[in-house]
Amino acid sequence: MEKQFCCTEEQNVVQTTKGKVKGYSYDGISVFKGIPYAKSRRFHAPEEVEAWDGIFDATSFGYVCPLLELGKPNGELQVPHRYWVMNEDCQNLNVWTPACDDKKRPVMVWFHGGGFESGSAIEHIAYEGENMSRFGDVVTVTVNHRLNVLGYLDLSDFGEEYEDSGNHGTNDLIMSLHWVKDNIAAFGGDPENVTVFGQSGGGAKVTTLLQTPAADGLFAKGINMSGVIGPMLSDAKGSGKELVEALMAELGISNVHELETIAYDRLAAAYKKLKPEFQKRGKYVGCAPQPNAHYVGEPCENGFRIETAHVPLMVGSVFAEFTGFGLRNREAMKAMPEEAQEAMLKERIGEEGVKKLIPLFKKAYPERPLCDLIGLDFIFRGPEIDYVEKRAAVNEHTYVYLFNQNLPLNGSSLPWHCADVPFFFHNCELVPMTQMEGVTEKLEEQIFSAAMAFARGGNPNNPSIPRWAASTPGHQQVMVFDENTRCLENYDVELVREHAKYGAPMLMAMMAALKGEIQH
Repeated sequence: MEKQFCCTEEQNVVQTTKGKVKGYSYDGISVFKGIPYAKSRRFHAPEEVEAWDGIFDATSFGYVCPLLELGKPNGELQVPHRYWVMNEDCQNLNVWTPACDDKKRPVMVWFHGGGFESGSAIEHIAYEGENMSRFGDVVTVTVNHRLNVLGYLDLSDFGEEYEDSGNHGTNDLIMSLHWVKDNIAAFGGDPENVTVFGQSGGGAKVTTLLQTPAADGLFAKGINMSGVIGPMLSDAKGSGKELVEALMAELGISNVHELETIAYDRLAAAYKKLKPEFQKRGKYVGCAPQPNAHYVGEPCENGFRIETAHVPLMVGSVFAEFTGFGLRNREAMKAMPEEAQEAMLKERIGEEGVKKLIPLFKKAYPERPLCDLIGLDFIFRGPEIDYVEKRAAVNEHTYVYLFNQNLPLNGSSLPWHCADVPFFFHNCELVPMTQMEGVTEKLEEQIFSAAMAFARGGNPNNPSIPRWAASTPGHQQVMVFDENTRCLENYDVELVREHAKYGAPMLMAMMAALKGEIQH
């Protein structure tokens, strides 16, 4: 069937609370890009945008938040990226919908990865919302917001006007959810059935919203993908006063208000120069949410807010996460006799570690060769186990998954950080590395159908997967997604905890060798 395109002054025009927006339709999906949901002065709370006359052209993506530095493009086979124009006027969102009618479809609001420091709503090719809306009959929204020092720098010691500056990136997200609540019905969505979801830093943003009272009532469900990372993505600690004073000294200014207007490139350069020494001394460096009167803090340290106990949550991670970017010789290791693989493991984690871990690994992953223990993640899955225990104690709708499917890079590679994103968005067709004959289509349908079932009713069960029970304290029910998708109880808990004891030096050495090759 021929794909139809339409972009006229009469069609795909929607009335929002601030004025009309014009998008376009393609292949049965209406698309609206770069819609402003807020504005702000640097370091100040987001504000409503002014109403506009005429029709806002929503056919182009809006600005993305300026980054502290531009990374060197690499790893595009594993995580295909897009790069876009950066500007501090970055509080905008994109909408994909099957129709701008009154059908009240579930709404999926996506928060991008990159920690709280980098990334954008369009950074991954797999972030396109078209297929999610088409195959799921949902309205898909992706959000840009302030990051790094623009969104997470504490200046509260310098006056009431900066009271919550350490969390304004999160406050932007809350403003985007207010926009959804006020406007999404006009795009065919149900403002009472909003699921916030995100991967890596985006998953952490879902958690942050659960811990922020101002977000209460703005979403009904959450999906946290590889977003529980323990100390690697923890809250900011202490006051930003010393860092801000050092920034002013480095920039040669004496008034904190001058930080609001100084060129971003100079601000970023000064911050990057100061950050290593502050980190070394255990001082506040920002670029993460700031616990205060507005944000309770990370739940593994502070517990989940009981006010969010009714919110169903899906939480998961990937078998190898960061190590999946560095293991390029797996085929050669896998071809070795098992005795040789065991000897190799002894060199890396010691004889005591091998004695403890190999039986646990064989029990948890009988389908995998011993060498895969080298890549087994515990940086995410370890803290996630504690996170799930705490969440399940206050919530009867906590569902846990693991993406366990190897991918056809260098013959066969362990799944890496972000590998599950195309499957959740039904965008495997856009990412060549996901293509596996007889596997991809089925696995994509299982993961996507689970996400869509969860979005509709807070329960991921559907005919394409085995029964998926919710986790309860002491009983983690994990849906292991791969070519033999299955639900297992507590299958890896002891393994992951022991691996964290014995495998930490090996994993840290592997990550150091990556030298910035980790993708988000």
